[in-house]
Amino acid sequence: MRRALWILAVLLSHWRRHPMQLATLLIGLISATALWSGVQAINQQARNAYDRAAATFGGTRTAMLVAPDSATFPQEFFVKLRRAGWPVSPMLEGRVQVNGRSIRLLGIEPVTLPADVGNAPSLGGSDLAAFVGPPGQTLIARETLGDLQAIEGTALQISNGAKLPPLRVQPQLVSDVLVVDIGVAQRLLGKPDQISRLLIGKAKSKPAPLASVVGDRLQLVEPDAETELERLTDSFHLNLTAFGLLSFFVGLFIVNSAVGLAFEQRLPMLRTLRACGASARLLNTVLVFELVALALVAGIVGLVCGYFIAAALLPDVAASLRGLYGAQIPGQLALRGEWWFAGIGISIFGALIAAATSLAKAIRLPLLATAQPQAWQQAQYRWLILQGSAALAVFVVAALLLRYGDSLIAGFGVLAALMLGTALILPAFLEIILRTGQRSARSPLALWFWADSRQQLSGLSLALMALLLALAVNVGVSTMVESFSRTFLGWLNGRLAADVYVSASDNAKAVAIRSWLRERSEVEAILSGGRAETQVAGQPVELLGLPDHALYRERWPLLETAPQAWKRLVPGNAAFISEQLSRRLNVRVGDVIEIPAPGGAWEVDIAGIYADYGNPKGQLTVNVAALMRHFPQVPQTRMGLIVPRDKIPELISALQKQFALDDRGVADQATVKAESIRIFNRTFAVTSALNAFTLGVAGIALLTSLLTLANSRLPQLAPLWAIGITRPRLAAIELTKTLSVALFTALLALPLGLLVAWCLIAIVNVKAFGWRLPFHVFPLQLVELVAVALLASLLAALLPVLRLARMQPANLVKVFANER
Repeated sequence: MRRALWILAVLLSHWRRHPMQLATLLIGLISATALWSGVQAINQQARNAYDRAAATFGGTRTAMLVAPDSATFPQEFFVKLRRAGWPVSPMLEGRVQVNGRSIRLLGIEPVTLPADVGNAPSLGGSDLAAFVGPPGQTLIARETLGDLQAIEGTALQISNGAKLPPLRVQPQLVSDVLVVDIGVAQRLLGKPDQISRLLIGKAKSKPAPLASVVGDRLQLVEPDAETELERLTDSFHLNLTAFGLLSFFVGLFIVNSAVGLAFEQRLPMLRTLRACGASARLLNTVLVFELVALALVAGIVGLVCGYFIAAALLPDVAASLRGLYGAQIPGQLALRGEWWFAGIGISIFGALIAAATSLAKAIRLPLLATAQPQAWQQAQYRWLILQGSAALAVFVVAALLLRYGDSLIAGFGVLAALMLGTALILPAFLEIILRTGQRSARSPLALWFWADSRQQLSGLSLALMALLLALAVNVGVSTMVESFSRTFLGWLNGRLAADVYVSASDNAKAVAIRSWLRERSEVEAILSGGRAETQVAGQPVELLGLPDHALYRERWPLLETAPQAWKRLVPGNAAFISEQLSRRLNVRVGDVIEIPAPGGAWEVDIAGIYADYGNPKGQLTVNVAALMRHFPQVPQTRMGLIVPRDKIPELISALQKQFALDDRGVADQATVKAESIRIFNRTFAVTSALNAFTLGVAGIALLTSLLTLANSRLPQLAPLWAIGITRPRLAAIELTKTLSVALFTALLALPLGLLVAWCLIAIVNVKAFGWRLPFHVFPLQLVELVAVALLASLLAALLPVLRLARMQPANLVKVFANER
């Protein structure tokens, strides 16, 4: 043990003499751990929220009985099934407006509620009596209480004038959910003796067959291990994980460079320790211990940084998930113990992976071989050939995945293979360019410029790979987001056809508003619509009813249509289908689908496919009159108005005054569009932040590589200084070389980035969301990204170049004094 401690003390003395290398190593590990752990913290928070939502009072984690058309059904079914031995508990679900916010209302029957239902309230004794007895209680999550700006114990009023029972905080609940007794819910929702589903508990004996009790009026839904929301958001979290992995590996490039340089510089020290009697096994054990200790310190700091990164990004991630999928994620970060242990483990694992080559060399270290401290800089043609061959093999894998893969994982596999293959082939690509430049050089200094750049290539290759990957991801994601933005604006103009949108709280108020609007001369048309929920082939589907009006025929974003599509929509035997639903059901124009409705099956021909970006649900668009015939209970509370532009403010003001409507009840097209664009921009804010983080880490990798190369570059620079080239000019030459290889790397990153964008648009988006965006190239954006890459390279090279420009002549003279 004493010998091991002495060896450790000798090894640590290297870091005291080279603090910049120690800082480089720690920065690499901290960066890698921080970004990876930050992304995992965000993913963990989201998945915990999904689990809570899925387990909340009969989510997908609980078996249940529902109507085939997802409509409510008579409460008497509950009584019949209980008498037949079925351990069922009734529930009613709906939505209410509270303080201008749409909230999910759940009515439960706590006495029969199955004990294994997730997030069930603790209602025993006096709690149960307070919940079911007058005035009752409304269970609410603390986050929702804060969002509604309410305090516990108050009785809030909903939009139809009724009052909720007093609020009581329930820690297990997810946000945007209110839970009341089922009798209270039936009164508040205006659905007496109706229920939405029956939760099924554990039966003590075999119950009677379901068909013998309720016929085909109800169907059994088995519990699901993965919710629809989890399936929808898989791609988003996979995107975040890919960003985290990319940043992690870029950070490991820094660690690999620092450890490699330290190993080469410590070769004489290691051989001296071997000559003094230290065994190769003991020496390697102490090296591993040293590395693990450093990784432990860096991992703890990285976890703290990762926590702050996750806390800063979580609001934007929550906005993204809410905007894209309707997922409700708490805005405050809560981490479990396993996150901390996993972060420390990934830091240690990453350090060992980055140092694997150096540790393997230490095991095979010859005792009497002459030290070669600059051998790591030499161009290794054999490795270039091997890397090029590996790159070709990876490209073949990408082609096979592209040809035969048919899943989201395969899409990300194509992306990963393309990026890995291009990173592996980068050194060979740069070697060819630099060799061509060397052959075309005429003056001695130009010849040395190209030759020396080739010699530096092996030391800079990992940092340049990091820069390539970071820039390619920036190009790809930025192109995809910009394509989405352009397409989204065009789609928004088509969907927001009316000038003013009005939403009433109930049908009676909607009728009064329509009567009042018909008397207004500035209102050119009232476009009443409707929405219903159902299931088609097991998929949740939203039915959208549109009136027959020329405005929709001109603007609706149809991608494919049958002849006379809009005319075929009017009788009610045809429908338009959203692109994502058509892909999920494998339905094309001309096919027939069957829609479950309260009055029986409703068969419609598909007359068109339209774009419906950002909607997590599949959607069918039908004529509103036909929708009301098949779904008579659908409220017609929404309407669009066509009004001259100069009359819009006056009409909105009159509506608000006459019917006490707030900003949610009436809004003009410009306001709705501006809010949609704001949500869209915030949805992709996290992507921009991760892009910036990744590019920043790549810049640090380049900086650390240049710093570690700086001292070993003196033997190449001193002869030039000796023949009369000034130190500032030498510094300018070094800066030019760095920017040249960075520019060549950026030029290779551009086509790779466009390939990444194509994969995201044509493969990943299609598998994840069900819709495909048009592919656009933005030349100005590409130029800006190349400029950003060169700026990052300039900043990374600035410190080593300034040190060279200000270097004392004595340091350059020492090179000749130490020549052997």
